[in-house]
Order: sequence, then C-alpha cells, then structure tokens
Amino acid sequence: MSTAERSLHYLVEKWLAPAPHTQIRVIQFGHIREDRRRFVHVEASAAGGSRTLFFFRHDDGCWCVFPPRIARPSMTGSRLAA
Repeated sequence: MSTAERSLHYLVEKWLAPAPHTQIRVIQFGHIREDRRRFVHVEASAAGGSRTLFFFRHDDGCWCVFPPRIARPSMTGSRLAA
C-alpha cells in the first residue's frame, strides 16, 4: 500500500465518494483517551442526505475506519537463558 493510499484525504474520497456538489467537513477530531491515538469524524452532505464516518490513526501512520487494537500487558511462557 502506497503512502498516498494511507492518507486521510484518500480514505475520505474512497469511503464517502464525494460528488462535485458534496460538501465534506470535519465534525470533530481529537484523541482516544486510553492511548492518546488520533481520530477524525468526517461528514459528507449532499442533496440526498448526509453520511458520517470516523477515521482512526494507527501506529504505522495510516488512517483506517476501524480503531487500532489497544496494547495490553502480556506474559510469555518462555524461559530466560542462563
């Protein structure tokens, strides 16, 4: 996946498919409280109605329509070398 395909601009066009008379606006942006990751709430308004989507920034820098997994503490069963 190229850098352009991971951009927020690309994903807004892909998911909301703005037509020439469609207005796109950012409703809200901020951070998710648990891990301070970014999100953006975008709305597309047209004569037929409006659609909204949330986009989430992942650790690799790409934006997606699904939130990133929250890192949780884990333990392994492997032994340390002596």
